[in-house]
Amino acid sequence: MTWYAVLLGLVVLERLAELVLSKRHAAWALARGGVEFGRGHYPPMVALHSALLVACLAEAWLLDREFLPWLGWPMLAVVVLAQALRWWCIATLGRQWNTRVIVVPGLALVRRGPYRWLRHPNYVAVVAEGIALPLVHTSWLTAVAFTALNAWLLTVRIRTEDAALDTVAQARG
Repeated sequence: MTWYAVLLGLVVLERLAELVLSKRHAAWALARGGVEFGRGHYPPMVALHSALLVACLAEAWLLDREFLPWLGWPMLAVVVLAQALRWWCIATLGRQWNTRVIVVPGLALVRRGPYRWLRHPNYVAVVAEGIALPLVHTSWLTAVAFTALNAWLLTVRIRTEDAALDTVAQARG
């Protein structure tokens, strides 16, 4: 159980690093006339992702979930791959990446890296991690609950992003 707490602690540190980078990138975007869309869904998104990390550990500890190697090791591999995809997305978008939906007028839509194949590759990473991270230590209730709530949230988020990107495309004519 200790190693699982360490893993979750590392994910927390990674998320904090993301937030620092996101804040810096959001300031850059806003200073260049960026417009934020969908502010209302952002606090629930932060709360849900924070709750995931707490619930993973709480379920494993309170319900005495055991580590099942046949499940835990493959799920750990999925978590690592999800992190790699997330950081590939961040690196590809550069300063245009942040955790909010901010569109800077005049900037081209990114179509390289994982965006060559998917419109929202970061959300593939989010979904994969949301399922796999709890299952590393058999926290299946957390995996199911997060996945259901995240599906609703991603529906809102993706509609918001698509509408924001369509607004930019229409402005270009």
